[in-house]
Amino acid sequence: MAHETFAFSSSALRSLRLQRELLEREDRRRALARESAARRFLPGTPRAPPSPPRRRQFCRDPAVHNALFAGDLPRVQSIFRDEAAANLVLEMVSEELVWSPEQGLWVLSPRRQHTSALRIAAARGYEDCARHLLLRGAAVDAVVGGRAPLHDSAAAPQPNCARLLLAFGADPNVLSADGSAPLHLCTAPHSLRCAELLLAHGAKVNLGTRDRQVTALHVAARQGLVAHVELYLHHGADPSLRTHQGETPLNAAAAAAERPEDAERFLRVAERLLAAGAHPGAAGRKGHTPLHNACANGHPALARLLLRHGADATVPNGAGDTPLDCALHAVREYRQQRPEETLGLLLDHGALPAHPKMLRLCCQHPPAMEVMLNAYERVPPADGWLEAVPPELWEEHQEFYASAVRMAGRPRRLQHLARVAIRRHLGARCHTAVPKLDLPPPLRRYLQLPVEGLIS
Repeated sequence: MAHETFAFSSSALRSLRLQRELLEREDRRRALARESAARRFLPGTPRAPPSPPRRRQFCRDPAVHNALFAGDLPRVQSIFRDEAAANLVLEMVSEELVWSPEQGLWVLSPRRQHTSALRIAAARGYEDCARHLLLRGAAVDAVVGGRAPLHDSAAAPQPNCARLLLAFGADPNVLSADGSAPLHLCTAPHSLRCAELLLAHGAKVNLGTRDRQVTALHVAARQGLVAHVELYLHHGADPSLRTHQGETPLNAAAAAAERPEDAERFLRVAERLLAAGAHPGAAGRKGHTPLHNACANGHPALARLLLRHGADATVPNGAGDTPLDCALHAVREYRQQRPEETLGLLLDHGALPAHPKMLRLCCQHPPAMEVMLNAYERVPPADGWLEAVPPELWEEHQEFYASAVRMAGRPRRLQHLARVAIRRHLGARCHTAVPKLDLPPPLRRYLQLPVEGLIS
């Protein structure tokens, strides 16, 4: 029997060949994973020399594109059988409207876009297709059409595909054509799992984009992603890092808090950043501090938070506007957000009354107008704002407007003059000192410029 042989059946030979191919692919996957682990845990370990670049082959066949976009695994397996096929550059042509100066009209122009099979599978969450492509030799970090597959899985987001790519050795810090890492593309609330996977595989939390130096914390703060901000801070994100324009993550959060329905999210982001040591007065683009942005966005709760952490209510921005000026410019747009509360906060923290010409900005919102008029020792002349009040608004608030016009230029009551003198003496301490004064509650409230609907 030792000298005897026997013939394998065709099915047995095929099984052995498939088993050998699977073992070879598994060896490749493990080698890539070991290289990725070495980069993460041994920063000094040199990377393997890159293989010589192979000439790119292009595919314009719609049938191939459709198989990938549909996630048709059997067809993908039949099309992408080897490394050359798995690394094809897929070229797609779409029509877009462009302006033609010669013709003086908009015309349709073909636009060519490049991508890879692995990018398409990773972006759409076709995990089985992506695994097949990787096992066939698809380059896991190939930047085709401006992005690598890991960028697409993070942006989609598709955490299962991100996990698969990382298991096959994808570089968590690979840069796109515009200099962004995958972590910078985690911009949606449900991308948290992708961010966790990237950080667990060595993504640099403080890595900035190539041109603007925007970090992942800047991105999360600008999007109002509370859980992402907490995750990045837990992994050592620095809240004091600035972009090339000088903006900190706190600047980004305060500037983005424009919509009232998002106010709570951005307030929570700001709380986390301040608790982590963010500077409340860091001036960013155009000299805007977070307080300038909070006031310009009609966000009284955020303004109160910043002031409580030491933000300066008197500092001007690059255009010479103080936070109070920004708050006045926002009155008309954010009148439903109680702009009078923001104005009162700023005045309680040492802001000086605005120039009388600025009253025109708040005259169409009587509560804000009343707070401002009561900040003056004497009501300024009404000719600077009177014509800006619509007749129907005057009719609705006739008693208030009539009292403001009547008192313009005239001496105020002694009680009001005493209020102005006390507030001037206390200055920026009004918000803490007034509640502690040994006075009857109605007088303490009077010192805080309450809205009463009348100027007397």
